Amino acid sequence: MNILEKITQQLDDFSKSEKKVADAIMAAPQTAIHSSIAALAKIADVSEPTVNRFCRRLDTKGFPDFKLHLAQSLANTTTYVHRQLDENDSPESYIAKTFESSMACLSRAQNSLDPQQVNRAVNMLTQAKQLSFFGLGASSAVAHDATNKFFRFSLPVQCFDDPVMMRMSAANSSPDQVFVLISYTGRTKALVEIAHLARQKGALVLGLTAKDSPLANAASMVLSMDIPNDVDLHLPMASRLTQMVLIDVLATGFILRRGNVFIENLQKVKEGIKNSQFDSP
Repeated sequence: MNILEKITQQLDDFSKSEKKVADAIMAAPQTAIHSSIAALAKIADVSEPTVNRFCRRLDTKGFPDFKLHLAQSLANTTTYVHRQLDENDSPESYIAKTFESSMACLSRAQNSLDPQQVNRAVNMLTQAKQLSFFGLGASSAVAHDATNKFFRFSLPVQCFDDPVMMRMSAANSSPDQVFVLISYTGRTKALVEIAHLARQKGALVLGLTAKDSPLANAASMVLSMDIPNDVDLHLPMASRLTQMVLIDVLATGFILRRGNVFIENLQKVKEGIKNSQFDSP
């Protein structure tokens, strides 16, 4: 466990002053690395002994040793930086927290993604005669985004975020269809039922969901990413962001698999809608 993960794990155990130090470090870890103990104490509005006490609580030998561990953590930054929001956060602070948390989450998700499994998923998509993207709640936005991307690939695509319409579509499915079911937790009963129903009809089901979840177990194939299970306010944003990037990955793989002729066709589509936009200044 690296130092950032230790800070996240021990947040509830810190004193009020120590939490100030933790918040200052998590708000700008790069700044903390290059700060003196006096500078960090001033940023956190605490005393220098408090900073030293905070460092020793994390099993480091003091502030210099803590900075070394922090630098090592950032050099291998596949971790999700927990950014506690506070009602007194300035715009600069909550902007930084949102962006830094999202970027750390994307990095962690990327490193957890299996390229071979992505390749198999692209194979499945390119062989389909029709694609269906289903998602509920925050994942419904991802399903609609996927539909918008794959619609331009000259392939029948549908999207539903209503469980009844999903069930009707699955009940009428055939072996040449692929259903892409999107769920962060993979524990939504309606989607699990849809997966079973579609597979009973011979269709393939690609689950973009958590590993070993009920939906993962019901799907024909699964693409899972390590997305932190956090209860902070930005969780739906982080999970939706990583899901949308995964859709972009699959769409890119789809385009490359179809070859240059397909890419030229996409360029024609782009030219065809050019007149719907005002010219750039």
